[in-house]
Amino acid sequence: MYPDLSYFFHDLFGTEVDNWTSIFKTFGVFLVLVFLVSFFVIRSELRRHYKDGNIPTLNIKVAASSPIKEGFFNAIFGFILGFKLPYVYQNFETFKDDPAGMVFSTLGNMTMGIGLAVLFGIYSYVMSKNKPLTKGGVVGVHPADKAGDIILIAALFGIIGSRLFSILENLDAFWEDPLGQLLSGSGLTIYGGLILAFIVVYAYIKRLGIPPRRMMDIASLALLIGYGVGRMGCQFSGDGDWGIANEKPKPDWFIFPDWVWAYDYPRNVADFYQRGVKIPDCVGKFCTHLDPPVYPTPIYEITFALICFFFLWTFRTKFKTPGRLFFTYLVLSSFARFWVESIRVNPRYELLGLDWSQAQWISVVLFVTGIIGFFLVGNSSGDSGGFKSTKPDYSIPDLSGGGDVAAANAANT
Repeated sequence: MYPDLSYFFHDLFGTEVDNWTSIFKTFGVFLVLVFLVSFFVIRSELRRHYKDGNIPTLNIKVAASSPIKEGFFNAIFGFILGFKLPYVYQNFETFKDDPAGMVFSTLGNMTMGIGLAVLFGIYSYVMSKNKPLTKGGVVGVHPADKAGDIILIAALFGIIGSRLFSILENLDAFWEDPLGQLLSGSGLTIYGGLILAFIVVYAYIKRLGIPPRRMMDIASLALLIGYGVGRMGCQFSGDGDWGIANEKPKPDWFIFPDWVWAYDYPRNVADFYQRGVKIPDCVGKFCTHLDPPVYPTPIYEITFALICFFFLWTFRTKFKTPGRLFFTYLVLSSFARFWVESIRVNPRYELLGLDWSQAQWISVVLFVTGIIGFFLVGNSSGDSGGFKSTKPDYSIPDLSGGGDVAAANAANT
């Protein structure tokens, strides 16, 4: 396992562990990759749907430029840099162990924070005053140009939702340390992020004028590939997102390597805090492994996510009814999650005589929703989910790299 990049470079080049590269936590690196691959999928699909006439040019209202506003926001940015960077430099050893904890703490250099806030604010204000001021108005925007905003909103509220649902699963730990649990970077529950991000992104794309069902189909592809990459981060870092103990002998029908059946996660990042079984002659801070070994459930989830992604990506154009691709994703992903939860380490909730985890109960709801939604969208008309797109401006040049905007937008009206 690689708790951070220093352990990866140690295996690759023989460099020392726990050096300055340890600030780059393995799970954090994969989390960045999640956002990148999701961005490219969303942008690619927005371009395709725009070219096919399924999504119109977006009429976006742009606010007039304001030197005071720009100066204010740059002052906030300058304060954060000045408040945190000197403190990180002075306490780098502590920062290496827990970057997220230090970044989100209230500790910092107030003098440098105020100083940089003043400098950044004044500089931004002066530069803005020297530039021609732009008036507000409505401009035509290619849908693909909003891919970055969609990802940022989904990422922010996805992380918030994941953290909140994780807290609900571990209320005892929350009551012991409320602020620490809220600001912790560990313990993220995928369904919490999915639900909250869906609600906020849905409202955002509705306001933009993107047909919601089309965006749901696009999002399903990004969610699958993002989930697969995110679980890679869980597997390579050993963040505790594994299964229950598995001391059963590997069956004859299981043709894969032993570590796919049962794995002890050496140098995992989670067991460092639990003081697991020590690895003999090990060098570094992370020197424990699991005994007994467990089901490596992230491997199963990675495999499922990538297979389903390539399947839906290959046949995405075959789904003629908007929304059906998304509901197919719901059925497949909830079925797989329900199964893998049966061998995962998670709190259980007894209800109606069933001892299921929070994720299993949500999986059942999403599975039923997926089946019902798949057939309901086939009986409804239109692809905007009840929302009408604004009349596109045909004078906007083609930004898709091909195709005719006028024809594409005309086909959508």
